[in-house]
Amino acid sequence: MKKLFISQPMKGKTDEEILREREQAVREAEKYLKENGMQEEVQVIDSFFQSAPVGARPLWFLGKSLELLSTADLVYFAKDWEKARGCRIEHMCAIQYELQIIG
Repeated sequence: MKKLFISQPMKGKTDEEILREREQAVREAEKYLKENGMQEEVQVIDSFFQSAPVGARPLWFLGKSLELLSTADLVYFAKDWEKARGCRIEHMCAIQYELQIIG
C-alpha cells in the first residue's frame, strides 16, 4: 500500500470542493501506480483538518501538514498549488527530501 499526501490550495473553497479535488487526486495516483507497473492500493493521508483548533493560525496547519508529509510514499499537487504559500513549502520539502511527486 502506498501512502498518498495531497497538497492543495484550500483558501476560499468549500469542504465539498476540497473533497472533490481529493477524490480526483486519488484517482490520478491510482492511475499513475498502474501505469508504472505497481498494483498497490492508495491510502490517503488525512491532511484536511476539518476539526482544527479554534483560532489555529496558518503555521499551525503547515506544521501539521509537514509532519504528515514525512510519512508519505507519494505526493500529489493539485491544480494551482504554486499559488498557495503552504503548497509551495510542501513542494520544496518534497523535492529536498526526495519524495515521489505525481500530479
